Amino acid sequence: MTLDRLRPVANRAIAPFVAAAERVGVSANAITIVSVGTAAGGGYALVLGGSEPAWYGVAAVLVLLTGFLDVLDGAVARATDTASDFGDFLDHVLDRYGDVMVLGGLAVGVGQHGLGILAVSGVLLTAYLGTQGDALGLGRIYGGLLGRADILVIVGVVAAVATVTNPAVYGFTLVEWSVVFFAVFTHVTALQRFVWSWRELRADG
Repeated sequence: MTLDRLRPVANRAIAPFVAAAERVGVSANAITIVSVGTAAGGGYALVLGGSEPAWYGVAAVLVLLTGFLDVLDGAVARATDTASDFGDFLDHVLDRYGDVMVLGGLAVGVGQHGLGILAVSGVLLTAYLGTQGDALGLGRIYGGLLGRADILVIVGVVAAVATVTNPAVYGFTLVEWSVVFFAVFTHVTALQRFVWSWRELRADG
């Protein structure tokens, strides 16, 4: 995953926001809950953007904010020493709801329902394989081409560009091509995690 490698840089950049959250007593779980709200709003704005491009600007802000909050909640949990199994569980459940709403909204807005199903199923399988590795004693698996941060940033950037221009190439607009991209490469990422897990399990006998 490209952007997850930059997480240490991101953690330093958000340090002032972590300190502010500590001062006002905002918990990591509260930030997680807010993030699913921004994801829902972003997904709905993506649906509206399919017919009114100005909504893509709103979607870009909300989706990128979701990505920011996704980094912030974990950083706050570590800084306040409040990380817990429940918090991890809540984070992963609500993140999956957020993924479905963002990618689903992206696809529904341009009428690409079949591709949307492929994109949503791909991101869910990718997340499942990540946590299944943990259950099998391999540790949480974050590898592969597309991580959650990559997906949210790509959607945010595509939505921002589509506010101004949404050119068609070979019959598909920029937004539609992004749905195609996610429909393919979320499954590529899931396959990468499967192959890595399979090799590790075989090596362990």
